[in-house]
Amino acid sequence: MSATAQIGIIGGSGLYDMAELSDRQEVTLTTPFGDPSGPYVLATLRGRRVAFLPRHGIGHRYQPSELNFRANIHGFKQLGVEWILSASAVGSLREDIKPTDLVVPSQFFDRTRNRVSTFFGDGIVAHVGFAHPFCRPLSAVMVESARRAGATVHEGGTYVCMEGPQFSTMAESNHYRACGFDIIGMTNLQEAKLAREAEICYTTLALVTDYDCWHPDHDSVTVDMVVATLGQNARTAQQVLAGAVEQLPMARTCECARALATAIMTRPDAITPAARERLDLLVGKYLAGSEK
Repeated sequence: MSATAQIGIIGGSGLYDMAELSDRQEVTLTTPFGDPSGPYVLATLRGRRVAFLPRHGIGHRYQPSELNFRANIHGFKQLGVEWILSASAVGSLREDIKPTDLVVPSQFFDRTRNRVSTFFGDGIVAHVGFAHPFCRPLSAVMVESARRAGATVHEGGTYVCMEGPQFSTMAESNHYRACGFDIIGMTNLQEAKLAREAEICYTTLALVTDYDCWHPDHDSVTVDMVVATLGQNARTAQQVLAGAVEQLPMARTCECARALATAIMTRPDAITPAARERLDLLVGKYLAGSEK
């Protein structure tokens, strides 16, 4: 069985496996950026080959700031993945986005501090466009799948990515609401940035678990609260992800597919051999034939 897949799925808190996966094959990879969160499960889902990775590792061992985002995304690239569907738990910053609702966001606001968010540097510089951080055609597929599943889904909105692992203070939560932001989580921003650099289409299915601490009925967010709500909508999330997988592959006419074409700033003759080797999977096609 070939160890490749065009579609990647990242499972977040509460979604550590998918019941429909069949013909499973575990693949352990290493990357120039270290080891991913764990083995990738290559499997068949609705007739498509997919690569599934639980973001936080088996047994939820890694907190958000400990995740090796670069290794996780590079591993998908090594497997031939062109689309990543991610799922993650989030808090709501709006009354009308209720726990157990789903959100397919369209924007990010970065509140992280201690994370590496790029494959580049150390001998090669690139600046990809990120005005629209989620793949818009892929997000539309996710929204359509959620509606077909009968889920309450909100299309668009801003995801505040905080550092964690602590939940928000009341002042922070109220500040984000005053800014007009919609949901808050701890994981997806770095994945989206790195997927763009890897020229992989990326979207998120955000699973609302709580109202953050701003809401009078939720002045304290607890792990028990989050886990209880995740248990309610994990089955729906699996159905939505599987339905989205059914709609793939599709033509990649989006900006994601050629994100590096005009992004590399370093002159080819100035790129160090070590940088070329480290990033060959990402930039090799753009540097082929250039002076080494």
